[in-house]
Formats: sequence, structure tokens, C-alpha cells
Amino acid sequence: MNTTLDVRNMYLDLLRNYLTRYGEDELATIRATNHPIIRRALNALARRNIRVVRSMAFDEHKRNLGLDWPAAAETMIGMQRLTSLQHCTEMVLAEDIPGDLVECGVWRGGACILMRAVLAVHGDEKRRVWLADSFEGVPPPDQENYIADENLRLDLSADVLAVTEESVKANFRRYGLLDDRVQFLQGWFKDTLPSAPIDRISLLRLDGDLYESTIQALDALYPRLSVGAFCIIDDYHAIKACRQAVTDYREKHGIQAGITEIDGSGVFWRKR
Repeated sequence: MNTTLDVRNMYLDLLRNYLTRYGEDELATIRATNHPIIRRALNALARRNIRVVRSMAFDEHKRNLGLDWPAAAETMIGMQRLTSLQHCTEMVLAEDIPGDLVECGVWRGGACILMRAVLAVHGDEKRRVWLADSFEGVPPPDQENYIADENLRLDLSADVLAVTEESVKANFRRYGLLDDRVQFLQGWFKDTLPSAPIDRISLLRLDGDLYESTIQALDALYPRLSVGAFCIIDDYHAIKACRQAVTDYREKHGIQAGITEIDGSGVFWRKR
């Protein structure tokens, strides 16, 4: 019996459960509406510090697949994508694939918290975890340059999607995982990623939703992936514009690596 391995797995299992608030009922409400009466009512509640949420019975299927947004969770990607991320990170370590771990679009930081935890329990002392985000939510669609993003108004959900850098750091502190190997890149991807001080990447996780965000991250960072590195796309099946960006990039650069399905939304492949 390997007690060390058992304790490590138990810790990571508990961490995933808590990051997803597995079993909790309370869900965040997305306020992406322009109806003036609804907006005024919700804004009035916000000024009074009244949080608008929905409470309904916990749905194991939805939480597993990331189809609901638990109000207090540090991640909304669901248990299957989070577990897959853990396995990919452990493969990076087992195969000693060179490079840091990067997530583009971090929300409350839950996926990166898990990656940092995996590095910690396996005793890795050389890799860093990079969090790239505007910390202001999703940009409005640039329909002139990225027609695929037409009518994708995720920017209207800034009340839920915009999480400050300090809030994300506080989440890392809550788990005792904030240190100098957790690095932040604050700003729009077009401004931060091309000049990001990252040499090699062993795992790249993209969760920018839009065509614009996805293609900008791939253009800037994919060439830095080591052979065998993982490229994970969170919204591949959930958002058509995201999938189109991936398809366009892979076709342009002749990427033939097979795509592995995760949960009906997310996918990954390994760089050859």
C-alpha cells in the first residue's frame, strides 16, 4: 500500500470537489440582458449589495459537465474537465515535458489552483503557472475583424465573468497556493501574450470563448509548446466561434494531431 500516493489522491479529489462546490445547490445568475426595466432592477439590487442567485436542487450531471455556474465555486468548468486537467498535468510531470503551464481566461482561478496543487503534491519546483486574463470580463465582439464573434455578447455578463486579479490571488491564498511560481498576465490577450516572458509551455489551456481570444492565444503561444505538450480548448463544442478559430489555426499550420474529447464541450490534443 502506497500511503503517500493515497494521501495525494485524496487531497486532489477533495480539492476538485471544493473548487466545483460539488453538491451545492446555489447557482449564479447571468444578467446578460439589455431590457431597461430588468437592468434597472438588477442594478438597484447591486447598489444595495444584494446578490442575485438561483437556488435549485444540485444536478450531478450538470456539475460534472460544467453546465451550471455554482455561485461560490472557483471554477465553472465542471468535474470532468477539471479531472482531465489534473490528468494532463500529471502526464506532463510523468513524461517530464519541458515548460510552464498557462491558462488564458481564468475566471476565479480554479483550474490554475488545481494545476498549482498538482505541481506541489508531486514536488515539482521548476514550473510556473501563468494566469492570463483581462480581469475585466470578455471584450465586446470586434465584428469588423472577427466576423465569427458577431452577436456573441458575453461582455454583457461582466457582473459574473469579470473577476479582479486581487480576488483570484485571494482564492489562491485560501488554499495556501499563492507563491512566486504563480504569475499573472493582466490585460487583453492581443496586448499581453505576444510579449509574455514565457519560454516553453508544457500545457496550454484556452478558455477565452471568442474567436478573437482563441486565435490570438494560439498565434502567440502555440509555437512555444514543447513536443508532447497539451493544448486544451474549453469551449470547443460549446461555442461555434471558438471551434472555428481552432479549426482555422490547425488548418493554416497543418496540425494533424488527433483531437481527444473530454466531456462534450472541452477537447485537447498533444503537439507532435
